[in-house]
Amino acid sequence: MAHLRPLENHEVDQELREMFEHYEKTRGFCPNSVKTMARRPNISKTFGKLNQVVLYEGTVDEELKMLVALASSLASGCRYCQSHMANLSSIYKAPDEKIAAIWEFETSELFTDAERAAIKIGIKGGTLPNEASSEDFDELKKHFSESEIVEIVATVALFGYLNRWNDTMATELEELPTQVTERAVGHTGWTAGKHV
Repeated sequence: MAHLRPLENHEVDQELREMFEHYEKTRGFCPNSVKTMARRPNISKTFGKLNQVVLYEGTVDEELKMLVALASSLASGCRYCQSHMANLSSIYKAPDEKIAAIWEFETSELFTDAERAAIKIGIKGGTLPNEASSEDFDELKKHFSESEIVEIVATVALFGYLNRWNDTMATELEELPTQVTERAVGHTGWTAGKHV
């Protein structure tokens, strides 16, 4: 059970209402994490801007960023973020088989060498203590420019924040990402844990 109730649209200012509505239009729901942060409006608003810049701007493919975020969330253990990133990976055209194979990314034929290098940074960067090595970055540099590497690491760092936020707050998982995750990876034994 969540430690704090997410705020409703009528409880926030116009800028946050517009942000909530944007999420509802693009994802089919507004994340409870953002609605809980809204008790301090500038935290929610600033997070929204950072999320936009990290995940939706730049030259790294959005599907890959979603898979990197999923890998980082798997490594950290945050079930809320795992579900959200399975959902967003699906929205950005990753097939269910690829989402389910994320732990086998090093051997699965579903992933390219470039994707493997980025996902490895996601997993190792999401692990505590951090396990990303110079060898991992050498491999990453074979496939991505320095600017693109910044995008990939920014994705991992953004989810470091979200994984801690949602696991600490026991943020309640919404229906849509739960359905997508159960469809894509339910057969692996995934459960929402404390996020129900």
